[in-house]
Amino acid sequence: MLLNGQIPLATSERLPLYYRFLQRYAERGGKRISSSRFSELIQIDSATIRKDLSYFGTLGRKGYGYDVMHLIRFLGSVLKQDELKKMMLIGVGNLGTALLNYNFLKNNNTQITRAYDADPRKIGQRMVNLTVQSIHDLDYDDNRDIAAAILAVPQDQAQLVGEQIVKSGVKGILNFTPIRLALPNDVYIRHIDLSVELQTLIYLLNQKMEGNGNR
Repeated sequence: MLLNGQIPLATSERLPLYYRFLQRYAERGGKRISSSRFSELIQIDSATIRKDLSYFGTLGRKGYGYDVMHLIRFLGSVLKQDELKKMMLIGVGNLGTALLNYNFLKNNNTQITRAYDADPRKIGQRMVNLTVQSIHDLDYDDNRDIAAAILAVPQDQAQLVGEQIVKSGVKGILNFTPIRLALPNDVYIRHIDLSVELQTLIYLLNQKMEGNGNR
């Protein structure tokens, strides 16, 4: 399916965006889409879209664009949307509870199936069809069916719990703490620091306002 071996990381990060956008586009009745229209609606350069999709061969036709349903099926296959990916959540605080309530319903091949916390007041509680387990249970549970862990603990616990996750056999971590985890190279980590994202947004807004003021 892939023509040129490993695709760039930036491309792999955009594929789910394309897939989700095309699903919504099809729900509104869209049957085909040109790369220019695709670019306009998703706000990604059309040359980037064409290059990303070219790693998988010829998916569009000149003068026609892309068949939306064909592209949805193709990207769904690439992203393995037909396979349920089970996740564990470590940390059932405000953010963790919000993630449990949402539980990736908009992406129904990914589901939180276990939740852990260190707070005795939370352990044993039933939350959104899951019973919160003790973080110590992580050392004994069979995690072979867990694709990745979501880390949402206080920052002073992040490194230690990250190491515990790796020892349990899980090799993927979605890290919502501000700590940059130091873990083995074979562990894939995605860092999502909400404060950094907010600071970046404010900076970009300020830059735009200053640019408008200089006109």
